[in-house]
Amino acid sequence: MEFDVIVIGGGPGGYVAAIRAAQLGAKVAVVEKDSLGGTCLNRGCIPTKALVASAELVHQLKNAATFGINVDGFSVDFRRVMARKEEIVEGLVKGIAFLLSRHKIESISGFGKLVAPGTVEVHKEDGTVEQLTGKNIIIATGSEPALITALGYNGKTVITSNEALELEDIPKSLLIIGGGVIGCEFASIFNEFGTEVTIVEAMPNILPLVDNEISRRLTMVMKKKGIAIKTKAMISSVVEEEGGIKATLETGEEIRAEKALISIGRTFNTKGLGLENVGVALGAKGEILVDDYLRTNVPGIYAIGDVTNKIQLAHVASAQGLVAVENIMGGNRVMDYSVVPSCIFTMPEIGTVGITSQEAKARGINAKVGKFPFTALGKARCMEETDGNVKIITDAETDKVLGVHIFGPHATDLIAEAALAIQLGATAKEIAQTIHAHPTLAESMMEAAENVHGLSIHA
Repeated sequence: MEFDVIVIGGGPGGYVAAIRAAQLGAKVAVVEKDSLGGTCLNRGCIPTKALVASAELVHQLKNAATFGINVDGFSVDFRRVMARKEEIVEGLVKGIAFLLSRHKIESISGFGKLVAPGTVEVHKEDGTVEQLTGKNIIIATGSEPALITALGYNGKTVITSNEALELEDIPKSLLIIGGGVIGCEFASIFNEFGTEVTIVEAMPNILPLVDNEISRRLTMVMKKKGIAIKTKAMISSVVEEEGGIKATLETGEEIRAEKALISIGRTFNTKGLGLENVGVALGAKGEILVDDYLRTNVPGIYAIGDVTNKIQLAHVASAQGLVAVENIMGGNRVMDYSVVPSCIFTMPEIGTVGITSQEAKARGINAKVGKFPFTALGKARCMEETDGNVKIITDAETDKVLGVHIFGPHATDLIAEAALAIQLGATAKEIAQTIHAHPTLAESMMEAAENVHGLSIHA
């Protein structure tokens, strides 16, 4: 079978690329060895957000009396929580299959392998092999959690996020190894479900890549909720014992828990793809090297998403897919990574875009900062969600917004305005002069922009 574009991998990068290619008139095939939707839909973004929604409802029920609502004797049916998660995932997977069918895209189930330039073999579950030829190939095979056997990984008591999303019962206690995005999200989820959670992070702070102020605030909130956090800490060993695991830190301290969740890295899905057959260049960690047009070193072969040497985020993969396809179809579009929002679904949420305070300092930028606390916002008070603030970093000379960091209710939604502001080169003054509806959480952005110049009304 011959195609204009063959996409290997049907995740948020692959299926988006396939649909756009079909919209532009290409004959397209998608090869996926697992379920459509990739890690994001099946073992990442969507299932974890389903659990977050359940955990947030638990939080609201715990605090219902504050709103004048008496709720007595509620309980968490964890198996139903997980079943709901599966129902959501299954529905969305079917939705992607429908979209591919509607655009007359050939969806082929099996493991895709490059055997020669322009030729892909699909190895199917029944043992048969189908050969496809294509003028252009997009590799979108993603990444997987690192299975670190040195830390005792066994998939049962020492697990990754994959197994955490398949648990049948709420663990009484959970050690999370790694205080990055995945670790902090699962800490928030299971803390609300009643699990005793401990985070061990090697760096001085949890979420070491976010703005330092947010990291400090989240640490305070988590500790207040009973989550133990140990930073500048390294684990030397994790062993099974009766009732769970025992982790030993390099200091000699021991931590016991029912389960341990490893969340300190991911591996690139490049093994077995036959990249050596066509000469696709890889980086030191096995990632596919691409340029800003998403081209590999081999003409006609592109790569997008987590499998590349770029940013590992689902929405980046989708954006890369669009850029790659436009270039395949005769365009000349460069991928722009300067404005990439990042969303962390802790409780409260975190939304960031642009540079952090520490980055501004490192670059020698003369920056001005405006802040506004949610505790001073009427809508946040009505919601009883007053932890956190909005922080805007601007260029002191031009007033242009360089970075926005939100810690608080619906931060992951609010960050979209900030991303658009940076993309369009907006100034703090322009945001401040834009009328924001009242009473809304979005007013916090306007007030923070006013605060850049010391003119906030409510703070």
